[in-house]
Amino acid sequence: MMRSSTGPVNMKTRGNLIVISGPSGSGKGTICSTLLAEMPDLHLSVSATTRGPRNGEKDGVDYYFLTRVQFEQMIAGGRFLEWAEVYGCYYGTPRGPVEEAINQGKDVVLEIDVQGALQVKTMFPGSVLIFLIPPSRAELERRLKNRGTESAEAIEQRLNWVEKEIKQAGKYDYLVVNDEVTAAVRKISAIITAERCRPGLLDIDSFLQQYW
Repeated sequence: MMRSSTGPVNMKTRGNLIVISGPSGSGKGTICSTLLAEMPDLHLSVSATTRGPRNGEKDGVDYYFLTRVQFEQMIAGGRFLEWAEVYGCYYGTPRGPVEEAINQGKDVVLEIDVQGALQVKTMFPGSVLIFLIPPSRAELERRLKNRGTESAEAIEQRLNWVEKEIKQAGKYDYLVVNDEVTAAVRKISAIITAERCRPGLLDIDSFLQQYW
């Protein structure tokens, strides 16, 4: 006989690591900020960097701002899920806060580039990789031009690099076309909800005691 319950019980023993990545111009930042607004129970991973903070940025909120020596010590200690050096500055995802949140049953969202996502999959095989892609090359080019921050030559280089990144999409668990933000966020939230239903994340004994 099913036992009565006064309310739902959180039976998840571990959370998921949700990695959202894609080429430059795919809309990762907009998608993630909208997703977090609609699913406030998600935990956003904070990256670390050796670059200086920009106006208004706060340590531990926007980034963990580290010295180069501190960052390299963390690399040597295996304390990053992924890291890279870009234009002379280090960027990386500290593994400690991510693992702590996941062990508390929280779902963690990580917004990074394609190369970083594949590093994470190697370090954390249970992570859920979502590849975000614009609907067409023409739309991607339009988005990059509208930024107004790069030359035509730089945009062409980015587009050529994007073609290489897209070939990595087959290594991901899901592919979402970002033709419209609301629709793309709806698909990603559905993916997260489905992943939460995997029995491997549940305390089956608690489930049986509560509902069976």
